[in-house]
Amino acid sequence: MSNLSERTQTSVPYAMDHTQNLNTAVSSFSQTAAKLQGLPFDMARELYAKAVQFGLIQRSMLASAKFAQQIDLLEKMTLGPWARRI
Repeated sequence: MSNLSERTQTSVPYAMDHTQNLNTAVSSFSQTAAKLQGLPFDMARELYAKAVQFGLIQRSMLASAKFAQQIDLLEKMTLGPWARRI
């Protein structure tokens, strides 16, 4: 009987360690997935900025703000609750 209680006591820290490792892995995966989901929208923002720098799009604070709002809306509509909030 004491042998069973010894095994149970030693297996609890082992199980807790694996649970903690699993939680860490899931947290890391979800952070990575969130960054990957936002990548197309970041690329669109970057391309807009480059187009303005090269003179393909007129430099305008109003146009830039409107573009940012549209991309933000598109990101929220596409990703729903997984969209980033600024």
